[in-house]
Amino acid sequence: MSSSLYDATIASFSQTLGAVEGYLARSLEHLRTQNVDPEDIVATRLYPDMLPFSYQVRSTISHSVGAVEAVRRGVFDPAKNHGAELDYAGLQAAIAQARQTIAGISADEVNGFEGRDMKFQFGERVVPFTAESFLLSFSLPNFYFHASMAYGILRSKGVPLGKRDFMGQLRIKRS
Repeated sequence: MSSSLYDATIASFSQTLGAVEGYLARSLEHLRTQNVDPEDIVATRLYPDMLPFSYQVRSTISHSVGAVEAVRRGVFDPAKNHGAELDYAGLQAAIAQARQTIAGISADEVNGFEGRDMKFQFGERVVPFTAESFLLSFSLPNFYFHASMAYGILRSKGVPLGKRDFMGQLRIKRS
């Protein structure tokens, strides 16, 4: 069986965005039962020099929906690709919207990106990519990193999540 660029990216984005949506909902329920204001979590960091929970969640959107939009444009500029600060409910709504957007992206479009020139631009710095190397070697690793950091922050606050919560809905063989 061969895999396509769509399978490696969009299907993976969809699975993990679903997991993020799920662990945000489960965490909210836990926080409420513990009388913890979910807004206290939004600014939480694992370490002082790391970016906060809200940034981690928003980065999953930036490196999924934002990455696809960047490939369409031919340039990914992180300064313009990240979105506004959000509260907990806003993060949940943004993840739900990202899942909906990802679901609407066709396999034909994504597979048609192969070989297309793409660049990462941050100020004066420009890094050339092909669409597939950008998605597979830059955005996908960043996507998983930020999803795991958000998960880790919730775990550090005592939210009872497990690996299954992080993995989301598996893409199992249907008979």
